[in-house]
Amino acid sequence: MTGFLLRRLLILLATLFAASLVVFAVLQILPGDPAAIMLGTGARPDTVAALRHQLGLDAPMPLRYLRWVGGMLVGQFGTSYTYSVPVRDLVAERVMVSLPLAVMAICLSTAIAIPVGVLAAARRGHAADTAAMGVAQIGVALPNFWLGLLLILAFAIRLPWLPAGGFPGWGGGPWHGLRALILPALALGLPQGAILARVTRAAVIETLGEDFMRTARAKGLTRRAALWRHAVPNALVPVVTLIGLQFSFLLAGTVIIENVFTLPGLGRLVFQAIAQRDLIVVQDLVVLLAGSVIVVNFLVDLVAAWIDPRQRHVSA
Repeated sequence: MTGFLLRRLLILLATLFAASLVVFAVLQILPGDPAAIMLGTGARPDTVAALRHQLGLDAPMPLRYLRWVGGMLVGQFGTSYTYSVPVRDLVAERVMVSLPLAVMAICLSTAIAIPVGVLAAARRGHAADTAAMGVAQIGVALPNFWLGLLLILAFAIRLPWLPAGGFPGWGGGPWHGLRALILPALALGLPQGAILARVTRAAVIETLGEDFMRTARAKGLTRRAALWRHAVPNALVPVVTLIGLQFSFLLAGTVIIENVFTLPGLGRLVFQAIAQRDLIVVQDLVVLLAGSVIVVNFLVDLVAAWIDPRQRHVSA
């Protein structure tokens, strides 16, 4: 187990380094001068040069990279060019929207998908299986932003039960904040739940055909007991892996949904920073989001190794 952990940690650190290097290099070669964009087309060259010096844009690229990475390692993410506030404060404010939204969406997805997938596998070829997989196929095909618009039309306009957008903050109590996130969480979680249900069904069906399942039935276990005691636990490795990937996607890939529901989250902040050419915010956020994906995948590997000890001996 120690060797497995060390291998995964080395992969984690190497991937984080590679991600930071790629993000920095890509943003540096983009056309346009951030200082000139901030000051406008009528700015004098000496004013642009002074702002470039103030922002550190006139330093050599390797030095800028080292300063940037070194600052992130000690929690100094720099100052936003556009908002003139520390990026750390922007991230701390916006993550209080994106993280609860991602958690709500993945909980909804998992709570629906696993029972549906297990039921479809247990009733393979029957009407319940056909109906469940038909609905799941529709869910996979639906774009989440279009589903979000339908939810707004149904539950915010026709039936004014929930807000159509915006976020009131957490100052008025947890319910007011959670209420504003229900529709976005549904728009994000239902399509992901459809994918997860299909994967769960396939994993359980594969496990039902294993020899140990026949042995369990031969020992007198009922079909239901064998399903939940042996088939489902042994089918969890691909399911847990997909849940981890989906959580990473929901945390890092909510740009469209946050714009549809005008939520002040990390995805919307990335979109605004790109539009305003705020490079330091884009760099920090992209690396933080990529880092969250890498860390979640690392944790998923640990959970998979705990569920199935054979995973520890698979070469990295």
